[in-house]
Amino acid sequence: MAEEEVATQGAGASLEQIARTAGVGSATVRRHFPTRRALLEAVSRKQIEALAARAHALTGEQDSRKALLDWLTDVVAYCVTARGLAVALAYDSTESVYENSCSATLEEAGEPLLNRAARDGAVAGDVTVADLITLAVGVVLATEHHADPAARADRLFRLAVAGLSPS
Repeated sequence: MAEEEVATQGAGASLEQIARTAGVGSATVRRHFPTRRALLEAVSRKQIEALAARAHALTGEQDSRKALLDWLTDVVAYCVTARGLAVALAYDSTESVYENSCSATLEEAGEPLLNRAARDGAVAGDVTVADLITLAVGVVLATEHHADPAARADRLFRLAVAGLSPS
């Protein structure tokens, strides 16, 4: 029930409406989801698991840069279509990375892709998966109100990856 409300309303979904739809009191919802992030993480769990599985599937690919970028493109695309996922992945300045279970799961899944790309010289050695997730989240949040958020997010992500130099 929370999934439908977040899909419709995004990260700002009403906890009271979720409670009404579920036929429970808002206190019950708040007990299960003490923070909005807890709700968004619970709602996003399936998408996060799918993205983690995708990262694992790409680890054996021949071109390590392409594998990493394919995965990150999927992260951006999922965040655009799964309303609330970008907010669930965003790091709060007061929390450690591992207090955000969605991001922690993606970091763990993306680490082998990034490490291999760095070993192959395809990515700078000081880049972290947290950097890449932050970039993806920033692009998604910056484009969420665009007429075609998926196309705009994809374009901006590719621009960020390619840089400003002509191809």
